[in-house]
Amino acid sequence: MSESILIRGARIQGGDAADILIENGVITGLGSGLSASGARTVNADGLIALPGLVDLHTHLREPGYEASETILTGSRAAAAGGFTTVFAMPNTSPVADTAGVVEQELALGEAAGYAHVQPIGAVTVGQKGERLAELGAMASSRARVRVFSDDGFCVFDPLIMRRALEYVKSFDGVVAQHAQDPRLTEGAQMNEGTVSAELGLSGWPAVAEESIIARDVLLAEHVGSRLHVCHLSTAGSVDLIRWAKKRGINVTAEVTPHHLLLTEDLVRGYDPRFKVNPPLRRDEDVRAVREGLADGTIDIVATDHAPHPAEAKTCEWQAAANGMVGLESALRVVHAAMVETGLLDWSDIARVMSAAPARIGRLADAGSPIAVGAPASLALYDAAPVRTFSTDDLRGRSVNSPYLGRDLPGEVRATFFRGRQTVVDGVVVDEVTS
Repeated sequence: MSESILIRGARIQGGDAADILIENGVITGLGSGLSASGARTVNADGLIALPGLVDLHTHLREPGYEASETILTGSRAAAAGGFTTVFAMPNTSPVADTAGVVEQELALGEAAGYAHVQPIGAVTVGQKGERLAELGAMASSRARVRVFSDDGFCVFDPLIMRRALEYVKSFDGVVAQHAQDPRLTEGAQMNEGTVSAELGLSGWPAVAEESIIARDVLLAEHVGSRLHVCHLSTAGSVDLIRWAKKRGINVTAEVTPHHLLLTEDLVRGYDPRFKVNPPLRRDEDVRAVREGLADGTIDIVATDHAPHPAEAKTCEWQAAANGMVGLESALRVVHAAMVETGLLDWSDIARVMSAAPARIGRLADAGSPIAVGAPASLALYDAAPVRTFSTDDLRGRSVNSPYLGRDLPGEVRATFFRGRQTVVDGVVVDEVTS
C-alpha cells in the first residue's frame, strides 16, 4: 500500500491550478482546497501536471547488452524524464521473439519499480525476416504483447509483412515497421543530399523510407489490419501518412524528439553523437514533421532511446553505432520544438506523449487523464527554467546524448508511478541524499 500524497496547486495539463490527492496508488481527489489527514504534501505551485508519459519505442538492451543499458537503469532514466510506461524493443540477446523472453522482461520491469515496462515482440524469428515469430504465444503470455516490430530491421519481404498484419488482427495487435529499404541504404552514413555529397559520406535517401511506408499502408488496407510507422523522418513520409489516413487506412505514426529539432548540418562536425537511423534530415523535413505532428497526421512522439557503450560512440564516424539516448531529454526537446513555437499546447503534449501511445499499444491503465479514479501516474514539469543539458541529467548507463552542452527549456520536477514518487525535486528517488 503506497502513502497518501497531496499535490498542491499543479496546473492540470497547463490549465487551471488544482490540488491532487493520491491514495493507494489512485487519484481520489481533484480540486481546490483539498485536505487529507496524514498525507504528505508536495508543493506544485506553478508546475504543470501531465499524465505519466508513455514511450512506444525504447531500447532497454536487456537481456544481452547490459553494458549499454538494463531494464533497471533504463526505467530510472524513464522516470527522470517523466515517463511511467515504456515499450521495450525486441532487439535483445536472445531476441524477444518468444513468450519466455517477453515475460522475463516484464518481470524485470516489475522488480525495478520505476515504470511499467511493456515488451514489444519481434515480428520474425531472430529479427531475420524469414519466418514469423511466436506472435500468438507472446500475445497470450503474461506480458500480453500487442505491439510487434523487427526494429531496427525492416520487415522487407512483402509476403511476411502481409502475413504478420493478418495474424495480429485476431488479438487487435499492431505491426510497428522500421521503414527502411535495405537495398537502397547499403553502407549509408547520413541523409542523402547536398551535405552528404560535400562530406563524401554515403547517403540514406528519403525514398528508402517512403517506399516502404507506401507499400505497407496498402498492405494494411488490403488485409484490414493496424500498421504503425516507427520514427518517421521525411516530408514525403508525412504526405504518405496524410494520404493514407484520408483514405481510411488504419495507420499510426511516430516522430522522435531529435527529428523534431536537429538537422543533418550537425553531421559536418563528424560527432558520432549525431549518427542515428533514420538519419537527421533537412530543415524542410524538420518543418514537415513538426507540421504533421501539429495537425494530427503524426500521432505520437516516441524517443527511440538507444543507449550505447562509450567505445561505440567515441570513434570515427563510419565505425560508430547508430542511436541516441533520449528518455531524460524528450519532454524538454518537445517543449522547445513544439510548445515554444506555438504548434502544440500542454494538453496536446499529454495526447501525443501519453494518451495516444498508450492507445496504440493497447494499455488501458496507462496514459489516463488526470482524473478521480485514474491510476496515480503523473509528472510535474517546470516550464520556466532554461538549463544546459549535461551528463548530470542522464540517469541511464550510457551518455550518448546529442543534447550535451545544449540549452533546453524546462525540467521534470517530480514523477509519480502508481502512487509512488520516483523523482523528487528533479532527482531519482534512490539518489536523494540526506
